[in-house]
Amino acid sequence: MRHGVYHIPFTPPPVHCPAPSPTPLNFNPTTTNAAATSGHDMLISVFLALFLPCAGMSAVFIVYICLLWYAANNQPEIPLPVKTVTEKGLSPSELEKLPKVTGKELVLGTECAVCLDDIESEQVARMVPGCNHGFHLECADTWLSKHSACPVCRAKLDALFFSSSTPAQENNPC
Repeated sequence: MRHGVYHIPFTPPPVHCPAPSPTPLNFNPTTTNAAATSGHDMLISVFLALFLPCAGMSAVFIVYICLLWYAANNQPEIPLPVKTVTEKGLSPSELEKLPKVTGKELVLGTECAVCLDDIESEQVARMVPGCNHGFHLECADTWLSKHSACPVCRAKLDALFFSSSTPAQENNPC
């Protein structure tokens, strides 16, 4: 030994491990992980962010459809206007009273306004009294059997035209 120093062998202090903490009463092994908890919360947030607007828009759409249905079914019954037929064409006896001329006797041109074809000089034509427009016989009879007006100037053919030709010439609308 050396000059009065006693040598004590060095022993390291004992290593103490911390004791495990006691488990709480409401212990759930799935929620102990912070990443799992935040992932679950994230899924709920995304679901609510997508579901709530869709649910709201669906509710608005359903209310809109209900309002349309209500408006369509609760309107007062308004009768639709019916167009009355006030004008008829000429009867076959009235058509026979209209003057027949040949194409060369036409005064205002030789083009038929109904079929847009020329009236030949020897073809029989029908002349509308009052306005003196001429048409093929078949074209004029077809038109005038449905309408009681000249196809060119829309002059009405009154009963006055069928009684005599002299007053009709004086009332020439053209």
